Amino acid sequence: MRTTADLAIRAAGPADAAAISSCLLEAFAPYRSAYTPLAFSDTVPTPEQVLDRLRHMQVLVAVVDEGKIVSTISAAAKGEQGHLRGMAVLPDWRGSGAAAMLLAAIEDWLLTCGCTEVTLDTTEPLESAIRFYEKHGYRRTGNVSDFFGMPLIEYSKHL
Repeated sequence: MRTTADLAIRAAGPADAAAISSCLLEAFAPYRSAYTPLAFSDTVPTPEQVLDRLRHMQVLVAVVDEGKIVSTISAAAKGEQGHLRGMAVLPDWRGSGAAAMLLAAIEDWLLTCGCTEVTLDTTEPLESAIRFYEKHGYRRTGNVSDFFGMPLIEYSKHL
């Protein structure tokens, strides 16, 4: 069984863009048929789009062995408000604790930025992700927007 003892969390850099894109693609591939094509494309950015994300957000990765990325998450901080985006865990690492470790690390980063509240958006097909976020203190805000033809559900948490 995979465990967090095998993981290290670190900030991502430009050299990680292709591996982050690949991690997101592998993690979300099982849900592709539940997404509209544009929603899936936005959820799984290309390496070039990941590079743009790296310029505007804090991107963390969980790595194993000799740097293989098994999980990722991004966050933006604006004043007291933080926002999470692009959390993904490779299928072989689900249930290992990697997601909880990465979430705690990004929330710590948001706290150092002065954030007191954090939001995230998710979609209905990601039932296990919704359970994970709720287990970690995130609650639905009631805000639902259109995400390329799909409902996008907002969650928030007080840090």
